[in-house]
Amino acid sequence: MRKVIVRIGGLVAASAALTLAIVSPSFASPAAKPATASHTLKFISVEKASVSLSKTMFAQQDTDVSSTGKVIGYDELYVATISAKTGDGWVTLDVDGGFLYATFKLNLATGAITGGKVTGGARAFKGATGTLTATSVSSTKTAVKLTYTT
Repeated sequence: MRKVIVRIGGLVAASAALTLAIVSPSFASPAAKPATASHTLKFISVEKASVSLSKTMFAQQDTDVSSTGKVIGYDELYVATISAKTGDGWVTLDVDGGFLYATFKLNLATGAITGGKVTGGARAFKGATGTLTATSVSSTKTAVKLTYTT
């Protein structure tokens, strides 16, 4: 290496200049991403408010609690009916670490949620993929399980 001295507006800055070298393909390729672990979030979603946005769309706001009843976050659901019996749903979960996004199918007659997929997120959940399952506990409570990797 050789030392380079650069004069910038009266200041002298010294830095080491890197010598060009032939780089092996292993160094030239992007760094391997570390193996990702699977994570699971389990909570009870408690309906707090809902509104019909149109004849075919509605939104719902829930508070999410742990098995001990401690508030762990909130979620917003948006459902568009695609038939008399089925709706396509989207959910944004807001918990410690950021937002987690998922989609699902909703049986409008029974309230059953199927085909739940984690589709992404923000902050700690950026790039998340996985599954969402939900089981009705009562008319206003749903047990939710999100399994994802980032």
